[in-house]
Amino acid sequence: MSNDVHADTSVIRALRRIRGPQTQRNRELWLLIFASVVSGAAITLVQLGALDTIDPMILFIGGGLALLAFALHIVLRFVAANADPFVLPIATVFTGLGIAMIYRLDLADDATGWAAFSNKQLAWTAISLAGAIVVVVVLRNYRVLFRYTYIIGLVGIVLLLLPLIPGLRIDEANADVWVSVGGLFAFQPGELAKICLAIFFAGYLVRTRESLSSVGHRVLGITWPRMRELGPVIVVWLISLGIIIYQHDLGTGLLIFGMFIAMIYVATGKTSWVIIGLALVGIGAVLATRFISYVYGRFENWLFAFNPEVYEATGGSYQLVSGIFGLAHGGLLGTGWGQGRPHLTPLAESDYIIPSLGEELGLIGLFAILCLYMVFVSRGLRIGLAGQDDFGKLLATGLSFTIGLQVFIMVGGVTRVIPLTGLTTPFLAAGGSSLVANWLIVALLLRISDGVRRQPRVVIG
Repeated sequence: MSNDVHADTSVIRALRRIRGPQTQRNRELWLLIFASVVSGAAITLVQLGALDTIDPMILFIGGGLALLAFALHIVLRFVAANADPFVLPIATVFTGLGIAMIYRLDLADDATGWAAFSNKQLAWTAISLAGAIVVVVVLRNYRVLFRYTYIIGLVGIVLLLLPLIPGLRIDEANADVWVSVGGLFAFQPGELAKICLAIFFAGYLVRTRESLSSVGHRVLGITWPRMRELGPVIVVWLISLGIIIYQHDLGTGLLIFGMFIAMIYVATGKTSWVIIGLALVGIGAVLATRFISYVYGRFENWLFAFNPEVYEATGGSYQLVSGIFGLAHGGLLGTGWGQGRPHLTPLAESDYIIPSLGEELGLIGLFAILCLYMVFVSRGLRIGLAGQDDFGKLLATGLSFTIGLQVFIMVGGVTRVIPLTGLTTPFLAAGGSSLVANWLIVALLLRISDGVRRQPRVVIG
């Protein structure tokens, strides 16, 4: 009798192993179809709202890019059948909504051809999806990255330093974060650098977490690390300050330091690291506002955005105030696709894509987008926490936290919760380098989730 029970249990487990990945991929397929329908509907409503007609060409191009997303889905069925079924559809709907909003702004500015941001975004979307497919196919085992921890970290540092090299940097840019590739197109190497540094931080913390979580001095109920363990944190903090000082890039410096603090907390489980990180952020903010005019101007425009004297002195608060009025104009339900005036805000397609969407989709639409971001980040964190190897856990957590922190920085900046920085809203904002980097993060999360679910689970009892 017991043998029959064990045999039946083995059959059930075998069927679950076979049907599990198939069920996930079918779920992903339906979600991907829904994401494509939402994106196509958004573009159609933009045309009806702004032009009172439908141009089939843009729908044809959008359909072609949807095919690339389905191509990635098909690749996952063959090489990563256990990958998370929610990550790809959510990234697809974000990208589609971003293209629809950018296209709507191009219609308001009468931009056509390569001067239209939407056409550039379509091209970069194709490149991003193709890059994600390549990563999923080539990187069969994400643990290979652990072997090259320090090489990848060096690549990340080099990428951060590229904009400082004469002849590569674009002098007309407000921040020294862009490089010109052969004079053909501009690229922001810091977007790829954050992925390289996430891989480096994960590998480094796996090797050194024992010393970082060693017993230190216990004060106020919290165990504080010894001074020699503070070295890596101080180094990353100084690198972040260097980015702010020499590249005038407050966002990237804050993003890198925040990512490192989050990963070191996951690696050690010590609250003291979070407190130390917040303290260093506060010290850095005080020093930067006191000695760096660029950062001081950001804080002044944030604190006194509606003060006429500040506006007359710097003019820097116009963009922030215009975006806030745009959000107010949208109200609860929004003006509708193509019915608002988001183009009145400078850089509405990039830095201020959130106010643009908030004006035409309203608070409800913007809340839905933020909820999708929350689901995306939570799935990434779930991928990391479900893993049994420390490297995959830290890498998935770091990449997911980076997306979440970037969304918080941008949404907080345009809503005047925190000072505005020069980052982009993931997947939504116009920008090729940002879109490529975010889709590479999607590919890495898919690969890690597949590897995590393939690992044998230890059953106790």
